[in-house]
Amino acid sequence: MLRSKETLKITQGAIIAALYVVLTMVFAPISFGVVQVRVAEALTILPQFTPAAIPGLFVGCLIANIMGGCVAVDVIFGSLATLIGALGGYMLRKNRWLVPVPAIIANTLIIPFVLKYGYGVPDMLPYIALYIFAGEVIGCYLLGELLASALLHRSIKLNEGVSGK
Repeated sequence: MLRSKETLKITQGAIIAALYVVLTMVFAPISFGVVQVRVAEALTILPQFTPAAIPGLFVGCLIANIMGGCVAVDVIFGSLATLIGALGGYMLRKNRWLVPVPAIIANTLIIPFVLKYGYGVPDMLPYIALYIFAGEVIGCYLLGELLASALLHRSIKLNEGVSGK
């Protein structure tokens, strides 16, 4: 029984990672840059449903950033921002309206520095932060809440049989 629970958790994480990569690459023109709306960030609500989303989101972001040709600092710190957001979302999973907030905050605080120092974006940090914040609100909160509503409406229970709920 334990083996099947662990297999389910690993499978869920892998599927989430794959979805993150596919959504980022399909929407690549708006997934990268100073003004970006990463549609894949809607998946940051998934820690509300399963702890497997935490490594899934991290690995998915890591792979997407590598495939997108990001500089090393972006691959590392952009992926860490997603990991921080996923961990925070999991900690707030009891209140669905707060689940996207850690991802929005982590990306708003980390990504402007990545863009400025990793890519030499000349804009002032407050402006970059504002652009990132707006894109994260659209991706994590608006699209994420649409996804959460759809999953809740269908009574999707990703946690069934997964330990660590």
